[in-house]
Amino acid sequence: MSEFRVKQARPIAAEIRVPGDKSISHRAAMLAGLSNGTCVISGFLASADCLATVECMRRLGVQIRAIDEDGNAWKSTDSQGKKLPGPTRLEVIGCSMQLSAPTQDLDCGNSGTTMRLLSGILAAQPFSSRLFGDESLSRRPMKRVMEPLTAMGADIKAEGPNGSPPLQITGGALQPIRYTLPVASAQVKSAVLLAGMFASGKTTIVEPQATRDHTETMLKYFMVKTLRSGQSISIYGGQVPESRDFLVPGDISSAAFWAVAAAAQEGSELTIQDVGLNPTRTGILKVLIRMGAQITEVLSHADQAEPIGTVTIKGGTLRGTVIEGNEIPNVIDELPVLAVAAALAQGRTVIRDAQELRVKETDRLSAVAHNLKEMGVEVRELYDGLEIDGGKPLRAARLQSYGDHRIAMAFAIAGLFAVGETIIEDVECVDTSYPGFENDLKRFQSKLITDSQTPVISSLPRPEDSPKSRKP
Repeated sequence: MSEFRVKQARPIAAEIRVPGDKSISHRAAMLAGLSNGTCVISGFLASADCLATVECMRRLGVQIRAIDEDGNAWKSTDSQGKKLPGPTRLEVIGCSMQLSAPTQDLDCGNSGTTMRLLSGILAAQPFSSRLFGDESLSRRPMKRVMEPLTAMGADIKAEGPNGSPPLQITGGALQPIRYTLPVASAQVKSAVLLAGMFASGKTTIVEPQATRDHTETMLKYFMVKTLRSGQSISIYGGQVPESRDFLVPGDISSAAFWAVAAAAQEGSELTIQDVGLNPTRTGILKVLIRMGAQITEVLSHADQAEPIGTVTIKGGTLRGTVIEGNEIPNVIDELPVLAVAAALAQGRTVIRDAQELRVKETDRLSAVAHNLKEMGVEVRELYDGLEIDGGKPLRAARLQSYGDHRIAMAFAIAGLFAVGETIIEDVECVDTSYPGFENDLKRFQSKLITDSQTPVISSLPRPEDSPKSRKP
């Protein structure tokens, strides 16, 4: 069992880059795979979750090749035999919406995004398929994605209890629907939009609250038209994505951990380069600004499908805040580390309307509450959130990750502020979203960063400034 050992760090003075956006990497592999030609995806996140999507698309007949900057086959080791980080550049030969029946079950690993979004695609295929995942994914509910897809005409059966995986999907000709999401969910919305590409007619999804819009943005980039009117999004079936090269920005959810580390430390200054600045994902920055952090954003890649730029965070004294309502869908992944920020802030922070966290990789509300209490924080667990009284020194502790990557990383950040050595157990799960996190964590604790006045750049590769796009 692997673990993080974290000691208190001094103020940060650094310039970093984070790995490619997880949500966008999933969608890029799927849409490129459905396109009508060859696409090169740069900045791809080679995490366990995203590689599960790649492998599923390969089993559905899509040719995907990992390549280097020169277009040659990617090598997993260097000339000295040292293992290299996973591939960040993929060449995808699209199937023009014509997938092949898989010869074996599709393994989604720990990735709920893979399972839910692929369900939308597979619901329209003239063959049967079976999706399964690891122990954690097998406990996660799938009814919310099954219901609209079944209404469109797919036959989907959950083999686990209470609508949990594995999923057996028998697809076919789909009918368009108008569907109101009972709970705001970007994944369910995306699954229905992807299914709607194959349906005959106009499919409309109505959101109770705005959620991250990567799927709509990327469909537009791949020349698939969607229409938005208020809280509704519509798509017409029969459109085939046009093949285009695509640049994946750095993941702001990964950047969020370092942003909190800098924001809560007086005298820190952190610059995060080439990170995604999609307005439906920058809620974390808005919350930290409200808590007292000094944050600036500069857009640097305005010509890309997703806005990409530089974020600079200057640390100081944070204060408590309220996070609830319409704000929740766009900070849902960052709430564990925002809870850590709340523990470091002066006063009380209240998080409400976040019951969605109870059905993630673990019950994140319970996990966060337990770990904060272990570190001496006064916290009350609510049915849909947390009340956190911050401002007292954190104490080092031995903590569980509960097999959840965001819990593991959030409390590694907490450990940077605790006196003594904090140990987080069972951290293999971090590779599902942020391979290389441990190395970056060590840099943030080293003299290389904490004592140097010269910005330190992470060893992560720099994405291309302007990848070529094939014109339709």
